[in-house]
Amino acid sequence: MMKKLLGIGALLALSPAALAADELSGANTAWILTATALVLFMTLPGLSLFYGGLVRTKNVLSVLMQCFAIACMASLIWLIAGYSLSFGEGNAWIGDLSRMFMAGAAREDLSGDIPESLFFMFQMTFAIITPALIVGAFAERMKFSSMMIFSAFWLIAVYFPVCHWVWGGGWLGQMGLLDFAGGTVVHVTAGVAALVAALMIGNRNGFPTTAMPPHNMTMTVTGAGMLWVGWFGFNAGSALAANGDAAMAMTVTHISAAAGSLAWMTMEWVKFGKPSVLGIVTGMVAGLGTITPCSGYVGPAGALVIGLSAGVVCFYATQAVKRKWKIDDSLDVFPVHGVGGIIGTLFAGIFASPDLGIFSGFGFADGINSIGEQLTVQAIGVAATFVYTGVVTYILLKITGVLTSGIRVSQEDETVGLDLVLHEETGYKY
Repeated sequence: MMKKLLGIGALLALSPAALAADELSGANTAWILTATALVLFMTLPGLSLFYGGLVRTKNVLSVLMQCFAIACMASLIWLIAGYSLSFGEGNAWIGDLSRMFMAGAAREDLSGDIPESLFFMFQMTFAIITPALIVGAFAERMKFSSMMIFSAFWLIAVYFPVCHWVWGGGWLGQMGLLDFAGGTVVHVTAGVAALVAALMIGNRNGFPTTAMPPHNMTMTVTGAGMLWVGWFGFNAGSALAANGDAAMAMTVTHISAAAGSLAWMTMEWVKFGKPSVLGIVTGMVAGLGTITPCSGYVGPAGALVIGLSAGVVCFYATQAVKRKWKIDDSLDVFPVHGVGGIIGTLFAGIFASPDLGIFSGFGFADGINSIGEQLTVQAIGVAATFVYTGVVTYILLKITGVLTSGIRVSQEDETVGLDLVLHEETGYKY
């Protein structure tokens, strides 16, 4: 009997709960390895196929190429300086360069209880998808060289600083901004940059009088499904552990996506008489983008409200941008990601507060005393990110235009299509 008790004691001593905080957690490592693959899967192939199906036949390869090239380039920039600028000690505004090329990293080094190399990789996938989202704003009319230069500059001047502000120990994080998985860092930055880019590059030839329907909705729906699944890594992986926070984040992510889909579909059905496939998948993305900053702080009831709100608000934002303001944000990056990121970040300040009882998500956000107090912090975070991104993006596009003799292809090249003009290839052989 004594031997059996000693054996049980030894097993308990080796259990994850008994491990020291500075020891590797196999469970957490396995989950974040999976989440990292899921987030990369969102860009390649999820976002690539989603965007590729939405453009015209003559431009499908150009969009796939842009997403693929950004994934490669962002990975190298992240290695060279991005990780250090985002998560290096630095100051309240930007990290230092002490971790360039992951200087000093070893296999056994930990970030919390997962390998630092895994944290490096997980955060890299966020740096990959953010500039890739902006592609949807200037699809079918931007030079490939301009896109590459702008995306590189934008990562360095916009994404890395804002990432440091929020997640790297910067001033917004110190202020107490709630952004669990990227409402400001990913969606507001990408959405605002998309709006600025669409305004500066101008509308496509024929917009808005000429119909420019998606060339392959089957491709788009396939990509949308991949985005939905990949988003579980995006949000639930941001818990950086295999625990209840990750499980709840996954749950609320799914609920918001489903609610956003049905809300957008319903709005479209009422307004235009028929529900469209394009509408339901766009509503899904709106629901996912809007729940992103809240996903670690709210419960299922809050997620339902957030998802329904996303479907309605982002639907009307899309109508305003394209039909009222006549801005050719080709694939609706600002009204879906930008607006969704803004309202989601604000919702985090509401539904994370214990003021709302059951809607607080069981008190996930520790230290939040009142809705008004947290909403003020959230609004400051949104405003600062919006203004900074808009101003810097404008400057970077101007610089890029000088370096590449204009950021837009000629009218003749746009008519022919970017696939042939820029890549000497076609997406289809029939």
